[in-house]
Amino acid sequence: MAAPAVLLDDLVFPEGPRWRDGALWFSDMHDHRVVRLDPTTGVVTTVADVPTQPSGLGWLPDGRILVVSMTDRRVLRLEPDGSLVEHANLCDLAPWHCNDMVVAPNGRAYVGNFGFDMYGDATPQRTNIVAVEPDGAAHSAAEDLGFPNGMVVTPDGTMLIVGESYGGRLTAFTIAPDGSLHDRRVFAALDGAVPDGICLDEDGAVWLACPLSHRVLRVADGGEVLDEIAFEHTGTFACTLGGVDRRTLFVCTAATHDPHEAPTLRSGRIEAVRVDVPGAGSP
Repeated sequence: MAAPAVLLDDLVFPEGPRWRDGALWFSDMHDHRVVRLDPTTGVVTTVADVPTQPSGLGWLPDGRILVVSMTDRRVLRLEPDGSLVEHANLCDLAPWHCNDMVVAPNGRAYVGNFGFDMYGDATPQRTNIVAVEPDGAAHSAAEDLGFPNGMVVTPDGTMLIVGESYGGRLTAFTIAPDGSLHDRRVFAALDGAVPDGICLDEDGAVWLACPLSHRVLRVADGGEVLDEIAFEHTGTFACTLGGVDRRTLFVCTAATHDPHEAPTLRSGRIEAVRVDVPGAGSP
């Protein structure tokens, strides 16, 4: 496998990469904007400014983009006229900053949250995943998770896999018709790896970014590590499979995720590497 190539640098802290309509979309979280990158031309466009810190991205069936607004614990919706409006308010459901999100093809979104004041050195707390219906109604879908982070939904829409950053594992759930999550099981126990953003491929394996060990791993159901790609001297925070054939692994990297240090360092990059198995499911 070839070494990763840098597609874009001088970012503050890229997160939540998604491939759609021939482009890579992501949140430059600590630069407070949602960005669209055309890998063919290199053109970079700011899609939306989100002063309250954007993170996870996804799309409703009608093509409108949803954006997690972290610090005020909302999901925003970008309207055709360019305005950002509230899609769902999660303040009564998420105990601390919201984070990553996956949106299923039916428009139901699943949103994770920190669970505690991570940057304030608070004691880690277990927390939940919130389901947001297409009309914006929200409810807790699963409880007792250790920092639920990156999430994927399988192509048939029946299973959600989430990386528990403070659990050292990928956890799988069956998705009930009402959007609640059941039949919890360990998809992969990760020895020494802290999962952040994840994506799924056609073989049912999960690529996961490991920020502390500067690598991305591809793991099978059951935990076998199938592939590993190292990134020298930089943390890997999220990844997605995209490109025309969904065989390009786009990885968000940065030297730090600290909201005070990142704007000064501007170490964020979008890096890419070709892989053998195409992406599948959502995102």
